[in-house]
Amino acid sequence: MRSISLRVRLTVVYGAVFLVAGLVLLGVTYLLFNQEVTRIFENKYGDRDDSGNRKFLSIMVDGVPLGPEASLALIRQQEEELRGAALTSLIVQGLIALAVVGVLAFGLGWLVAGRVLAPLHRVTATARQIAAAPIADRGLAARIALDGPRDEVKELADTFDTMVERLAHSFDGQRRFVANASHELRTPLTLNRALVELAMHRRTASADVKQLGESLLEINARHERLISGLLLLARAEHEIADRSPVDLADVVSHVVGQTAPEAAQEKVTVHEEAFPAPTSGDALLLERLVTNLVENGIRHNTHDGTGWVRVSSRSASGGQVTVTVVNTGPVVPPYDIPELFKPFRKLGGDRLVTGRSAGLGLSIVRSVARAHGGDVTARPREGGGLIITATLPRAATWMP
Repeated sequence: MRSISLRVRLTVVYGAVFLVAGLVLLGVTYLLFNQEVTRIFENKYGDRDDSGNRKFLSIMVDGVPLGPEASLALIRQQEEELRGAALTSLIVQGLIALAVVGVLAFGLGWLVAGRVLAPLHRVTATARQIAAAPIADRGLAARIALDGPRDEVKELADTFDTMVERLAHSFDGQRRFVANASHELRTPLTLNRALVELAMHRRTASADVKQLGESLLEINARHERLISGLLLLARAEHEIADRSPVDLADVVSHVVGQTAPEAAQEKVTVHEEAFPAPTSGDALLLERLVTNLVENGIRHNTHDGTGWVRVSSRSASGGQVTVTVVNTGPVVPPYDIPELFKPFRKLGGDRLVTGRSAGLGLSIVRSVARAHGGDVTARPREGGGLIITATLPRAATWMP
């Protein structure tokens, strides 16, 4: 159930305070009027002589003078009639006037509350914009930049802007560090591979040296894949500015052909359902997205000849296109699926860096999808395996 907004609550408070103040004012007015009427009648008709007896003016009704008791009764009657008329006027007319002015007060309170809360709405809108960014740091360029007097709301907005700016600098520094470190590490790895290959291909190289060289090359290749994955991950975490038309059906067909040798080696059958799925973006990154999904389906599968992977691309409703990879394999608990999209993670949350995998495959998939304005979801397949779907925006214009 949605709670009552702060603007409504402030309006109710403003209106309630006004109504209470109006009722108090009516009550005080009536008491003062009643006190004044009593004073006037007592002073004019309630004077007493030296003996303490009341003195009355001569009152005549229809030419007939009234006695003291009758005169006093008539005066009291007129006094009560005046009090009743005053009470009726205050209650009826005063309450009507109070209701009309109360409605105006509620309307004015609504406008005032809206004006007072407008800066807070701006803060909320900026925070939502940052939170809704597909990549954690993509929305950090947004700022509130609130103008106006130096009050509590402006201090809140300025503090929020300062916090966001520091977060943006932190993300930029982290990404630059990963990219720079990965570039720097590529050179010694390339040099290591060249030296190992040189030692292995010498004529005098013994069988032990060749076997050691093969092990070192395998380790070096694993590190190269790790560095390449980190570079790709850092690149994918930027929004794609230079876009070109890409049909995911072509990408799926190309990737299935490229991964066919690995699928045959793992005894996994790959089924292709490539329907037109036009989008736009970086073709190499989109190819990497599909490749990682297919390789993940092949490697985490049953390898007894019964395993299969189904790769499909198609246009979906809502102006989107999808690439879906379904594979057989071990049963995956639903609560373990979020761990699969974290770098260097596998089922159970353990760190994963194997000879064939750097543990960045699905992390790169999600980063690439979000950099293109899409996302990726996964759910367990009944009987084992996963159903992973990458969703991307459909191209606004497409030339087949």
